[in-house]
Amino acid sequence: MHKSGFRKTIEIIIFSVFIFFLFAPLLSLGIWSVALRWYWPHTLPQKIGFDYWFQALGITKSLTLGAVNVVPAFLLSLGIAIIVVIITMAIAIPAGYALAKLKIPALLKGIILILFLLPRAFPQQPVFVNLMLMFTKIGLTGTVFGVILVHLVVSLVYAVWITTSTFSSIPPELEEAARSVGASRFRAFLKVTLPISAPGLIASAVFVFLTSMDEFTGTFFVGLPFVTTLPMTLYSASGSNIQFASVTAILLLIPSILFMIVIQKFLKAEHLGGMGG
Repeated sequence: MHKSGFRKTIEIIIFSVFIFFLFAPLLSLGIWSVALRWYWPHTLPQKIGFDYWFQALGITKSLTLGAVNVVPAFLLSLGIAIIVVIITMAIAIPAGYALAKLKIPALLKGIILILFLLPRAFPQQPVFVNLMLMFTKIGLTGTVFGVILVHLVVSLVYAVWITTSTFSSIPPELEEAARSVGASRFRAFLKVTLPISAPGLIASAVFVFLTSMDEFTGTFFVGLPFVTTLPMTLYSASGSNIQFASVTAILLLIPSILFMIVIQKFLKAEHLGGMGG
């Protein structure tokens, strides 16, 4: 009984430490975002308020705070992420299906997957510097289209690998059974393979969305000075205005958290439906 109580105490301590390290950065962001005056050695802010929030959301304007309206940057990041998800999945789904289901020699399949992995296999700065030089020659630097292309390069790596693994995990007998009763390959894909693979494909889309929302390095080299996304705004504020940087960081987290919550519920429903069917 004594050992059981000691073990339970240890588990509670470990769990508390884990929760602390998991949520302490978020708690710090929340406190800093409302700290109007916070000087050492005070543990908590001497004055709190939502002035930085109001200015970041464009509700008020004050030159003394050093904050700017981040709503345009937020909407731009969100729009780019949605476009990147649509284009990436439109490429990754047929590519992943072909690599998983078609009779492609194993060596060739491995080479193709490695080619998709190459942009992430090297340090990112040299890759994006070379992209910047190429895009400059064709007039894509400083444009939203150029930034979208950079995000596609980054996102396709994960999307193709995840979709290929998803389609590979589906037994070929299911699709063959549909084709044996007269369904074409495309119809068998739509009616059998695609619904079963939906959870994996949605997980891939979530990963692409989060990657695009947080992408900084490529956007920095290709997008500046005319394309300012939310991570760029966060970077600009992080060295001089910790309150405004905290507000920007929280705004950057919100769509990702909401997206994951919604998709998680959808994933569960799809998974349960698939198990039941």
